[in-house]
Amino acid sequence: MKRGVFKAILALGFLIFSALLLRVGSQYSGVCPLSQGQLSGASSYEDVLITRVIDGDTLQMENRKRLRLIGIDTPEMHESNKLQRDAQRTKQDAEIIKTMGRKAYEFTRKLVEGKRVRLEFDVEKNDKYSRLLAYVYLKDGTFVNAEIVKQGYASLMTFVPNVKYAELFKEFYKEARENKRGLWK
Repeated sequence: MKRGVFKAILALGFLIFSALLLRVGSQYSGVCPLSQGQLSGASSYEDVLITRVIDGDTLQMENRKRLRLIGIDTPEMHESNKLQRDAQRTKQDAEIIKTMGRKAYEFTRKLVEGKRVRLEFDVEKNDKYSRLLAYVYLKDGTFVNAEIVKQGYASLMTFVPNVKYAELFKEFYKEARENKRGLWK
């Protein structure tokens, strides 16, 4: 592909992404807990038991379906192609990444395993692996996705069109790094 065409495509993609961020950013009121009317999806997702934490950003629900937390990415804790890609990209030892992955897993496990939660969906409801994609809230209103980032146990992973809280996560991520929380100690 010619360099000029690539730059034009990249610029167009950035403009579309920016427009989506502006659109969804205006919906954020600064209050994380959701009212019943804000939930998009079936009422069966308003009271879900998390039976198992698979890793720092993937949960299993009582119906045995897997749920991927939107907007965040925790380090891998098992050997995988993604672990190797992350090690090459970050120039970190795979064992160090796995240790950080176990810490993120433990934080998420203590936060949600065995607890009832409420789910909020964005534009896409499933990913290419058939996992449910959601923002998760504890019964006390704690925004799980945001809390994991805020406490320093996740990086950001934003995929258009699921960008509803991308700016909020970006603020929490920056704050966690600056204050050396969680994995950033």
